[in-house]
Amino acid sequence: MVPGTARKSLVFIILGACLVALAIALNVSWIVINWRAGVLLVLGVIVFLVIIGGLVLNTIFLVREVRRNEQHDAFINAVTHELKTPITSIRLYLETLQRRELPEDKRKEFYGIMLADSDRLLDLIEQVLRAGRSRQRLLHQSRLDLRTLVRESVDLARVRHHLPAEALTYVEHVDAEVTAAVMGDADELKAAMSNLIDNAIKYSGATVLVEVELLALDPRRVAVRVRDRGIGISKTELKRIFRRFYRIPEAVAMRVKGSGLGLFIVSSVARKHGGRVSAESDGPGQGSTFTMQLPIAPTT
Repeated sequence: MVPGTARKSLVFIILGACLVALAIALNVSWIVINWRAGVLLVLGVIVFLVIIGGLVLNTIFLVREVRRNEQHDAFINAVTHELKTPITSIRLYLETLQRRELPEDKRKEFYGIMLADSDRLLDLIEQVLRAGRSRQRLLHQSRLDLRTLVRESVDLARVRHHLPAEALTYVEHVDAEVTAAVMGDADELKAAMSNLIDNAIKYSGATVLVEVELLALDPRRVAVRVRDRGIGISKTELKRIFRRFYRIPEAVAMRVKGSGLGLFIVSSVARKHGGRVSAESDGPGQGSTFTMQLPIAPTT
């Protein structure tokens, strides 16, 4: 190769190498710069999403706290009224008995009213205490005949609310050979049954027509179903009625007495016994159906 040609080739080789090196440098620089910008962009997006997420969570928390405070205030007002009414009644009758001489039959009538008001106070206090200890109380489980338990609850509700037999009916859809025994706490289950039945009676309005059914769903589950023809529940409210302190707007508007704890207690008792409770309604004015399912106790 001629020295001049070799030098020209070397120049072109060096020039080509320099151009390649420059292209690589430019590409690397572009990548580095854009990588940093990309990192900043990604970090900015992440921080932005975290801030937005925090604001959303904070708003949800505040809304829940506002609702909880409203429900708590409604509960306090309801309980205060529920406590004040029987206490005022008892005081009035006691003052009457103290100041006036009354016939024996009238005195017995007053005593009966005061005893009823006392039972009402005790029921309310028991409801509040039961709701407060719903998660801490240990179950004293034993094998229970649900037939007897439901039948006794129906009879007690009929006497307590002074209802005729046709206003509160009870039907068993369980074959004689099929067991209806459950493992559970008798006091807890009685409280749940009582709340379901009392709730149906209370929200039935002027005409009480409540049906209580005991039925076997399958070999492993038995259910107590309470159906009324009262004020009904809207679809949106069905998801909320088992919350603590919650009362449907229709009940508040109609000034139906209650603390908002009954259905919460029913749901809590059902869960602790391995069961569940559900509610159905076609809407306001169409009545409601509550079903509590419990597992059947294994045969010994």
